[in-house]
Amino acid sequence: MTPQNLMLLPLSTPKLSIGCPILDHCLGGGIPCNSITELVGESGSGKTQLCLQLTVRAQLPPSHGGLGGSSIYIFTEFSFSFRRLQQLGNLYHASYPNLIGLEPLEDIYVRGVHDAEELINVLGDIEAFIAIDHTRLPVKLIVIDSIAALFRSQYQTTPADLKRRSEMFFNISATLKGLANKFGLAVVVTNQVVDFIGPHDGVNGVRLGNLESLNTSGRRVSPALGLAWAHCINSRVFLARHEQSIGVNIRNAPSTTICSQTHRTFHLLFAPHLAYASAEFVIRKEGLVGVSG
Repeated sequence: MTPQNLMLLPLSTPKLSIGCPILDHCLGGGIPCNSITELVGESGSGKTQLCLQLTVRAQLPPSHGGLGGSSIYIFTEFSFSFRRLQQLGNLYHASYPNLIGLEPLEDIYVRGVHDAEELINVLGDIEAFIAIDHTRLPVKLIVIDSIAALFRSQYQTTPADLKRRSEMFFNISATLKGLANKFGLAVVVTNQVVDFIGPHDGVNGVRLGNLESLNTSGRRVSPALGLAWAHCINSRVFLARHEQSIGVNIRNAPSTTICSQTHRTFHLLFAPHLAYASAEFVIRKEGLVGVSG
C-alpha cells in the first residue's frame, strides 16, 4: 500500500443503519461494510430479530440509512423465520412505500446449510451469484445465523480436530472478508454463548473486549468457539438479557401478582477505532429499538 493508494481510499466506510439512533450511536453509525460484525448472545437475546431487521433495512437507499441492496441469509439451525420476516417487510413497506418494494422478501435470498464444509461451498456459489448480477438490487449484506451451530458436533476436542477447526475458522473468515472487500458488503454472523468458569481477567489472562466478564440471565458466559474465532471477526456485539420479577397490584386481586420483566442490553465489546458502548433496548414489532436513559 503506497501513500498514493491511500489517497484513493474512501474517507469513510458505508454503514447499514439499524434504524435506531441509540443503537447506531453505539456502532459509530451502524453495521460497517467491508468487515465482519458478530452478534453474540444466548437464545432469545434478539440476535435473529436484528438480523432479519437488517435484511429489510438494507434495501433502503443510503440516504435513509440503507445500502440500496439485497441480502443473502444463511441459516444453520431450526427453521427460518419467514413469518417474522414477512411481518417486518410489510411494516417497512408501509413506512417507506416509495423506497421498499411491495414484496421486500423478493430481495432476500435464503439458504440453509448444515456443516462448515457446505458453508465454504455455498460461499463460493455466492461469489459467482453476485458476480453474475442476477438480482434486482446488488447484494450488499450477507448474514450467517449462526456460525457456532456448524461446529457443535462436527469436531472433537483432540489436538488434530482442534487444529482442523481453527483452519476452518480462518478459511471461512478469509472467504467472507474477501467477499466483503470485493463487493463492498456488510457481513453479519451470529454466535452463541457458553458458561464461563474462571477468573475475571478472561481466558488464560487474555481478554478480548472491554468487559471483564459477560453476564446474561444471571450466568457468566463467554462467546462460543473461543479465541481462534474471535481473531477472525472485526467487531463483536454482545446482546444480554436479564429477567426481573416485579410485583403488580391488580384491582380486586387478594394479593400482589408477581410478573417477570425482561431487560435487554446492547454492548459493543470491540470494533476498529471505537470505544466500548452500551444501551438498553426492547424488541418491538418493528425490531430492536434502543431505550434512552
